[in-house]
Amino acid sequence: MLKSLAVFVLTVFVAGLTMAGAEEKHGVQVYPGAKYDAETTQAVNTAMKLDGTCYRTDATVAQVNEFYKKQPGTTELHTSAKGGLFQKGNVNITVQSPWLNLKTGQHMTDTLISIVKTQ
Repeated sequence: MLKSLAVFVLTVFVAGLTMAGAEEKHGVQVYPGAKYDAETTQAVNTAMKLDGTCYRTDATVAQVNEFYKKQPGTTELHTSAKGGLFQKGNVNITVQSPWLNLKTGQHMTDTLISIVKTQ
């Protein structure tokens, strides 16, 4: 009985550690607190025939760029006040604000992060 309880507690502890870990997409850590945007992901993948995922955050472009500059194995290709482009292996990370909502045509003022796997 005690052994079963110990195994159960260990399993719950490991599951908790896994869930507490940062979200990743294509081996790239997603900016902490960024929210998955299903609508933009679908629009980008359909319009541009990509294998990507889009996230949105209220963090500034500078904050998000700084985060990706520090990620192991990530190369900074370009950064500016309005965006950034990073690469990790065959994955491109794009940061942009403002950005154009492809479905509505509206200019958005939060920060869009796109994580796209290339061929």
